[in-house]
Amino acid sequence: MDLVAKFWNFCHTLRHEGVDYSDYIEELTYLLFLKIAEERNISTPPGCAWSDLIDPENQNLLQKYNEVLNILSKEKNILGDIFTQPIAKIRNSSTLKKLLTLIDEEKWSEYNEDVLGAMFEGLLEKAANESKKGAGQYFTPRPLIETIVRVMKPDPLESKNFKISDVACGTAGFIISSFEWLKSKVELKRLTPTQRKKIFERTYFGQELVIRPRRMAQMNLYLHGIIPNIVWGDTIYDPLSSDRFSCILTNPPFGNKGANQVPDRKDFKIKTSNKQLNFIQHVFSCLEDNGRAALVLPDSVLFEEKAAELWKYLMQLCNVHTILKLPSGTFTPYAQGVKANVVFLQKGLPTSSVWIYDGRSNVQAITKKDRPLHKSHFEEFELCFGEDPNGKSRRIDQGMQGRFREFDINFIKNRNFKLDISWLKDETNENDYDGLTAHNIIKDSIDEVQEVLNDLKDVLSLLGKSI
Repeated sequence: MDLVAKFWNFCHTLRHEGVDYSDYIEELTYLLFLKIAEERNISTPPGCAWSDLIDPENQNLLQKYNEVLNILSKEKNILGDIFTQPIAKIRNSSTLKKLLTLIDEEKWSEYNEDVLGAMFEGLLEKAANESKKGAGQYFTPRPLIETIVRVMKPDPLESKNFKISDVACGTAGFIISSFEWLKSKVELKRLTPTQRKKIFERTYFGQELVIRPRRMAQMNLYLHGIIPNIVWGDTIYDPLSSDRFSCILTNPPFGNKGANQVPDRKDFKIKTSNKQLNFIQHVFSCLEDNGRAALVLPDSVLFEEKAAELWKYLMQLCNVHTILKLPSGTFTPYAQGVKANVVFLQKGLPTSSVWIYDGRSNVQAITKKDRPLHKSHFEEFELCFGEDPNGKSRRIDQGMQGRFREFDINFIKNRNFKLDISWLKDETNENDYDGLTAHNIIKDSIDEVQEVLNDLKDVLSLLGKSI
């Protein structure tokens, strides 16, 4: 049984004790950190090591566990960051003992950091699938992340001070994928000590408002051997920091929940409470000259009045060179019905034309089971985008029947900078629940019930029992 299934099955037993899936995964981050730290000889405060927790002499395991969390939260280093405001949700000593035993059974040092990170992300994805509500703040579909990373080429060796950031990093999916892309291109062991130190300590950055995803991001980075540089704070309402980045990849939260006032930021030239428009302005401010960015944004950001006002301003200062229209249902099941795009830009050059790839028209809507998002959805786009991460490769306008077209700045001006441009006749049924038929919905429900039954059988197996 793989690690994800093993821990997920135990998660089901915790549900009977009132521990939510996301709470369980967060609890797991505390314990995994301590186990891995001990195996890698990373020092922890006296009495806070993994061996102190699993000491059979502990008469009150829950009390000891809470004492450890409290001590770690007060540390002035990475430990204090990872254990910011920890809250132990396990209330039963026997349950905690089971989880400690489960973790202690594994020799984590035998796994490389990619396996550990994959296990962690697998649990996050299962939790997102299970709860559906609020999962968007944790999860961006991996095929989409990987496509964005491949065309943006976030190479730390491109320049001496090259830095990569996600300004709404969630659990650090873009950052981890950027690091994995680098490892596919470069053998890290062959780099100089200076290069390695730069990559692992001063290349990958992020910011996150919510404690839980930030903690998970830090653990995720730690599992990959990267020193976490994840700022805890409000990206668009806090003052702008002095940090500037060479490449920003981000999927800001959709909707305007909590955005009830205009940020008091002098660098925001367009005054609005619209969260996505303010994220765009923040990204522009954070980019260094000639820096590049890719932002996942909802359709409304292409055509609303304030949005058009923002694009008119930004297109004088940066090259908004490419827009990818994502298939309907890309964020299923996390944000059903949301239609989104990826906007690619480079700071420092005015926009002369915008290339748009329509990956939505006449594409069946994404479903959880029958038609999941796959890298094949983006293969043609990657070819059209070209090798240059700033959109400067030679490109071919495919005409009225093709998916990839160029629109010059005069055309954009005549549309009053509204970028919701369509040319393909969409033959898919817009009234059919965004492409989902009753058959799709029923089949997905049956598959979900079957998954629960299989998980329960695995739980019985772990308990040494059978049906």
